[in-house]
Amino acid sequence: MTTLARSDDRDQTLEGLRAQVTNLEASLDARGADLVRAKSGLEAFRIRYRADVGLLHEQLDELEAALAEAELGELTKRIQEREAEIGQTAASLGDRIEAPPRFTTDAVRKLFREVAKAIHPDRAGDDDARGRRHSLMIEANRAYALGDEEQLRSILLAWERSPDAVEGTGEEAMRLRLLRRVAQIEEYLGQLDAELAALQESSLWQLKAMVDEEAAKGKDLIADMVRRLKRDILVTTNRLEAMKSVYAERPSDA
Repeated sequence: MTTLARSDDRDQTLEGLRAQVTNLEASLDARGADLVRAKSGLEAFRIRYRADVGLLHEQLDELEAALAEAELGELTKRIQEREAEIGQTAASLGDRIEAPPRFTTDAVRKLFREVAKAIHPDRAGDDDARGRRHSLMIEANRAYALGDEEQLRSILLAWERSPDAVEGTGEEAMRLRLLRRVAQIEEYLGQLDAELAALQESSLWQLKAMVDEEAAKGKDLIADMVRRLKRDILVTTNRLEAMKSVYAERPSDA
């Protein structure tokens, strides 16, 4: 059975392992809080950008599209076609919004029984363990409903490597649980680091960083974007109105 323990960890005392777990859990809490703050800050920026800039971008895009259609002399026709497309898309989406079907096979059923037997909350020794098992059962039930054999195997593997899977009350069992907890927290820390790194590589994060950098210099990049967009919207609106006037004055071909 996999223990996720390094060979040199075996020489640590129970007190040393407990101290290591305590320190790692503190790091996990701090790292998790950092990630939450980063996500919250990015979401606040996204909302501001959407309200101040994004809607203006959409307005300009719509005006430019309308101008292109007017220049082709097919504005009405294109609008009608677009409305038809939107209606078809909405109907298509409506058809697809259904409860996920249950796809089960004999292999999935057998694997689910193994998972349920291993992690069932009734086998918990205390309330904390029962809560963890209950959360895993929810994940397992969801994977079973979708016929997701890979996810079920992942749940079972994670359980077999977890501290809660270690039975017994002796010193060696306690040592193994602590070693597994150390490995578990280190894995969680790696996941948090990876998630933060992915967040920082996103275009929205980079835009926020650029806006923050300019703000530190006393410049409001968002305000500059808004001014440019409003100017472009005014220019495009005038061009569109002029184009419509030309078509309105042109005699019909009747």
